[in-house]
Amino acid sequence: MRIHELAKEMGVDSKALIEKLKKLNFPVKSHMSSVDKDTAEIIKHEVENLKQREIEQNVIEVDFPITVKELAVKLNKKPSEIMGDLLRQGKMFNINQALDEQTASALAYKYKVNLRQKPTTEEQVLQVEETQELKSRPPVITLMGHIDHGKTSILDYIRKSTITEKETGGITQHIGAYQIRLPKGNISFVDTPGHETFTEMRARGANITDIVILVVAADDGVKPQTVEALDHARAADVPIIVAVNKCDLPTADVDMVKQQLSKHELAPEDWGGQTPTVKVSAKTGEGIDELLELILLQAEIMELKADYGRRAKGVVVEARLSPGKGPLATVLVQEGVLRVGDWCVCGTELGRVKAMLDDKGEGTEEAGPAAPVEILGLNGVPNPGDQLYVVSDEHQGREIVEKRREEAKRKKLAPSSHMKLEDLYKKVQEGEVKQLKVILKADVGGTLEAVEGSLRNISSKEVELQLVHKGIGAVNSSDVLLAEVSDAVIVGFKVTADASVRDLAKSKGIEIRVYQIIYELIDDVKAALEGLLSPHVKKIFTGRAVVKTVFSLSRSGKIAGCMIEKGKIARGAICQVSRENEVVHEGKIRSLKRFKEDVKEVAEGYECGIGTGYDQIQEGDRIDAYAEEVITRRL
Repeated sequence: MRIHELAKEMGVDSKALIEKLKKLNFPVKSHMSSVDKDTAEIIKHEVENLKQREIEQNVIEVDFPITVKELAVKLNKKPSEIMGDLLRQGKMFNINQALDEQTASALAYKYKVNLRQKPTTEEQVLQVEETQELKSRPPVITLMGHIDHGKTSILDYIRKSTITEKETGGITQHIGAYQIRLPKGNISFVDTPGHETFTEMRARGANITDIVILVVAADDGVKPQTVEALDHARAADVPIIVAVNKCDLPTADVDMVKQQLSKHELAPEDWGGQTPTVKVSAKTGEGIDELLELILLQAEIMELKADYGRRAKGVVVEARLSPGKGPLATVLVQEGVLRVGDWCVCGTELGRVKAMLDDKGEGTEEAGPAAPVEILGLNGVPNPGDQLYVVSDEHQGREIVEKRREEAKRKKLAPSSHMKLEDLYKKVQEGEVKQLKVILKADVGGTLEAVEGSLRNISSKEVELQLVHKGIGAVNSSDVLLAEVSDAVIVGFKVTADASVRDLAKSKGIEIRVYQIIYELIDDVKAALEGLLSPHVKKIFTGRAVVKTVFSLSRSGKIAGCMIEKGKIARGAICQVSRENEVVHEGKIRSLKRFKEDVKEVAEGYECGIGTGYDQIQEGDRIDAYAEEVITRRL
């Protein structure tokens, strides 16, 4: 085989191939040089590797998403060329439309260019910045549980303060973070509210903590909110210690609580389980020292460490606007040491730390890992859960904040999307998903257990079905928030959700599916696992006709002479023929006539002739017409 023939086979110019072969030190003189079959295969392989290396070395840094015009400038091509390439892929873009990273990178690869995300100045450096100053840090503990089971009271006893008295009705009104100092080490606490209206805070609390203390009242036992708190903790994948509170009460029944916990896979250690469980009393102080020892023991096992030498980063636990001081943010430091005077970005806010207060309200100059502090100096109120980073100066901070605000605008225009059953099979095949996480709600306990049992029997080699949370009653905001943090699908059986919950789910891109028949529920999940799930087709009523007479035509068969009673009838519409409230035929409106003329539709109050293809149609039958809309099944 001659070189020019090989070049043609490879789809390249023979001169370009000769130049590449020279780079690879192949002894080729001209396009008429001959090579044997084995050498030709080696040349193909080596040239392809060379092309890969050239592309990898030809790197251009860009910001994603990138517009067609910007990409054309970066590639030194005309925008019309880029749009032509997209059109050949079946994608219609104009010059100002943005391309995602995958599409833009694929186009650039064609032109032997490797696109790479431009570093966001200091932001990306901060996220990976490390030093060798790794030291032990205190554990961060979250108290969770049902309302009024004594979470804040336990913390109050530990801190020897009067937190409970300061709260309205003894119920925690916002997340607070506090640190206590013990001879064996410090412990930081995040006190999350137990009331259902504060579920979102509880979800955040579970995700920033090292260990969860699940508080259960000995006289009240496990309640629905206890189970919700437990499932939030499990979603965050953190160790759980159970504190059975109010053991000093005469009505306390610790064994009853342990039995209930065992049903939720929290078998106590003294019952042969894996869950550390301690009896406490926030009133008398019984068991509090043992609880603290358990926390420190668990923290020692976890070997918690932090980098003290890097620039500080942390997370906002609570934020508010003070009339006298301006924006205030309670921050839990995670890495590094936060100091007064540091410039920091927090979400989309920028500021310089003017002052810091510790959990006792006293001023402090610095705060290390796991220390909670209230900071003053941000130019706006950040959102709880926002990450805080210390930057080198105001200029770099502004660049990061401006970019984040632009990104926030883009995300607002493009609603977030979480797991959908229709997308499950595709994501499994792409290796993105190994589990289908489900939140299950049912009307009563019996049906809940039946549905759960049926779901657990569904097996697949590619994907595991995980029940994140189950409960009785309507789908609520807590379910939606838990679905958001765990990327789960909400499945309901004979339940509903109010408008506010539906709106919340829509805004967060969470899928809610409800069923009235258990077999439909199981079949849909099976179909999703097998990649066979079809979209739900919704029938929308458009019109009704009553058959007044029936006559036959040689070409069209039986034709029903009708009066349109309601709406309108359109040719080609889906229809049902009913007789005495029983559907006797389903099909389509095949023909529609007014007098002898074919028409597209007939409106209410007019007569017409309708052909449905149903030869047994009779006088008095009712023809209902529908339009079809393909939708995802939701509440």
